[in-house]
Amino acid sequence: MSRQSLSLLKNLGRITSRSGIQTRSVTYMPRPGDGKPRPVTLIPGDGIGPLVTNAVEQVMEAMHAPVYFEPFDVHGDMKSLPEGLLESIKKNKVCLKGGLKTPVGGGVSSLNVNLRKELDLFASLVNCFNLPGLASRHENVDIVVIRENTEGEYAGLEHEVVPGVVESLKVITKFCSERIAKYAFEYAYLNNRKKVTAVHKANIMKLADGLFLESCQEVAKKYPSIAYNEIIVDNCCMQLVARPEQFDVMVTPNLYGNLVANTAAGIAGGTGVMPGGNVGADYAVFEQGASAGNVGKDTTEEQKNANPVALLLSSAMMLRHLQFPSFADRLETSVKRVIAEGKCRTEDLGGNSTTQEVVDAVIANLD
Repeated sequence: MSRQSLSLLKNLGRITSRSGIQTRSVTYMPRPGDGKPRPVTLIPGDGIGPLVTNAVEQVMEAMHAPVYFEPFDVHGDMKSLPEGLLESIKKNKVCLKGGLKTPVGGGVSSLNVNLRKELDLFASLVNCFNLPGLASRHENVDIVVIRENTEGEYAGLEHEVVPGVVESLKVITKFCSERIAKYAFEYAYLNNRKKVTAVHKANIMKLADGLFLESCQEVAKKYPSIAYNEIIVDNCCMQLVARPEQFDVMVTPNLYGNLVANTAAGIAGGTGVMPGGNVGADYAVFEQGASAGNVGKDTTEEQKNANPVALLLSSAMMLRHLQFPSFADRLETSVKRVIAEGKCRTEDLGGNSTTQEVVDAVIANLD
């Protein structure tokens, strides 16, 4: 056999990226029938939500991804979740969601919180990391914030004792604390992460946060290969701003996780590029990671220049969850190329591109 033929055989099946780096070395072996298109419940949401969810739909269609969407008209000012929505998510197991506006005051409960409770989506995950080519306040940031999603201050147990005096109850249970700690350590183990940090305020809330901390300590003993430490939430915020590279996986009660995730996102490049999702034992809802409830300014909606990157990366997480890793890799690689090139960016990233222009660039960069 000639040397040329041997060379061809050696390179057969190798897939290289545009940078010349091999990007596919191990074949994903699906189960029979895994290629069947999967239904995904879609909540376009309020404000910029329809813009960014439509961006995902366009990219999925361009990739010929094996998913199709079942849309539901849901708005944050509704008094309850619309009929059929929960049944759709329970049937499909997966949902993609734009932001839902939560009214401030007025006694209207948050549909975001209701959705998490009804589906027992006990873990919120936000990945805050530097994107090559995007300037940020710090480098070497790659933080995963895992937040307990069903209790704490978000339990919604409030009442007016007497006029002018309101009591709001913070609920922490052993069951939920152990469950979120197990998820955080399991995530670290499965994703080759080296350290889990528990965020708390047990120096003041000795019983509530003390119970959360004790649960994390007990679970940590079962994962000796993963480093474990603890940090008080106020010091945590200071350390995030000063030296965010020290953090890897962070596990938090409900309220602290919301604050920590948004702080980490701001440090790493902005909430417009940070993916995330909510997961439970049976169902998963993917949405913009940080400030998912922030539906954007009116001018952003009018000018149609909302940043779709966060939800596009969240939809790549969704594709991996559905066991379509090749499609997830293609989408994520394309988004990173667009960011690295720097030619097509929305206003929040220092550019003047519209949402559609970003979508067109992502589609053009698909392998």
